[in-house]
Parts: sequence; structure tokens; C-alpha cells
Amino acid sequence: MKRVPSRFAAIMAALMVFAASFTFSGQASAVPSPAPSFSGVTVDGKPFSSSSLKGKAYIVNFFATWCPPCRSEIPDMVQVQRAWAPKGFTFVGIAVNEKVPNVKNFMRQNGMTWPVLMATPELIRAFNGHIDGGITGIPTTFVIDASGKLTGVIVGPRSKAEFDQIVRTALSAKAAKK
Repeated sequence: MKRVPSRFAAIMAALMVFAASFTFSGQASAVPSPAPSFSGVTVDGKPFSSSSLKGKAYIVNFFATWCPPCRSEIPDMVQVQRAWAPKGFTFVGIAVNEKVPNVKNFMRQNGMTWPVLMATPELIRAFNGHIDGGITGIPTTFVIDASGKLTGVIVGPRSKAEFDQIVRTALSAKAAKK
């Protein structure tokens, strides 16, 4: 029996995991429900609470600096944040299986200006019930519209165009509310 070189096997395994992240990614429109309340401390040491986002549309993004699909969507997220923040939108990052110095360095290198908290059991629990089977992979993203309703759950990375459309729709709840 011919042995497969370990380097080749490792590369193939990594490619299969990467491909699976796209194969199983998707977007589910959640039946609009009240957004989960959550709080914590940002990686900068500042207290943060979802109550500070009242009246804003926001996206809670569970990610990791070591996750290739997460890393691939960050440049688009930075552009979306710059374009939509003045209109009442923000991302909120939840860093999974990370160390604070790594996250802070990643944020600085990539121009991330939104609040990022470290994942805790409480934060995960706050969102787990809003996706079938709970959060099982990253990136996993929760869309909250300007009226405070959780309106969508996304598994897998998204492009700038997709994020732009999601944010536009989430902000439209504010206009409809008036």
C-alpha cells in the first residue's frame, strides 16, 4: 500500500474544511423576534451593552482571526462599516477561541473600528437559541434591524455587495417605524 505524504494529506484536509465552510454556508431569514440582550467588555477594556444600540441596525459577527472564511470577509466588512456607520449601523464582533492581544493586533492591521468582545458562555448562550443547532461554525452572523428585531442569521462569509444589501434592509426598519 502506497503511503500518502503527510504534507499532501494535511493540505487536502485543509482544503476540504475550507470547501465545506462554503458548501454549508447560507442565510436564513429568521422570523423577526426581539434581538437578544447581551453585554460584556470590549477587547479595549470598555463596558459594552446591546442596549447602547437602541435604534441602530447592527450585525453581530462571531469570528476568529485564524479562520480563513472569517479573514476573507473582514476587508468588505471594514468598507461596509465606513459607508454605513454615519447612517446608524455598526458591526459588533465576538471573537471565538482567541487571546485578546491577537484580536487587538488583527483589528489594528485590518482597520476594524467596531466594538469586539471576547466570546463567553453567556454571549454564546444569548445567540445559540436563534439558530437551529446553535452556533456550530464561524463566521456566524446575526442581523438586527433598526427596530430591534433579529431578522436574519448567516453562516459563512459574505461579500461587500451582500452586506450592503443586508444593512440597507436592516436600516429600512427605522424608516418604516417612523
